[in-house]
Amino acid sequence: MIFIDIDGVLIPFRARSHHGGIRRERQRADDPDRRGNPLLNRLDPADGQRLSALPGELAWASTWMAEANEAVAPRIGLPALPVIDWPDDEEPPRGVHWKTVSLVRWAAGRPFVWLDDEITDADRRWVAAHHSQPALLHRVDPYAGLTRIDLVAVRRWLDRRHDVIV
Repeated sequence: MIFIDIDGVLIPFRARSHHGGIRRERQRADDPDRRGNPLLNRLDPADGQRLSALPGELAWASTWMAEANEAVAPRIGLPALPVIDWPDDEEPPRGVHWKTVSLVRWAAGRPFVWLDDEITDADRRWVAAHHSQPALLHRVDPYAGLTRIDLVAVRRWLDRRHDVIV
């Protein structure tokens, strides 16, 4: 499993250079993908291919929910992905990110990678104590967004996991 956040990961807080993301182009009023969100221009269309090349099932772990498949996936060349549902009534343990418990539950005992910009050591400790399989909780710099360095780290972790299994 590879859980992907959007804000701060695929949409960095700072605008990407023109070669790294979609160029700022005026959207036509009749554009069906026009969402009134200028930050969608910060998506890098190549991220979809880079993520698809990773060995694992991709899933959205974002507050974008179903809109991730409507507004983000087509812009970066991904198919519709599973979307994690976030329970409204669940309070996380103190210091643990509100997504952590749900992601461990969704992983259902499988190894997983979580790409997010808000991961802390408290999340890593909680996952290590409550999840029996290996997990890589990889924090992405929210100002840079997902980079080649992030993807290399994920790939290395996944490759090491594969080497252990084989």
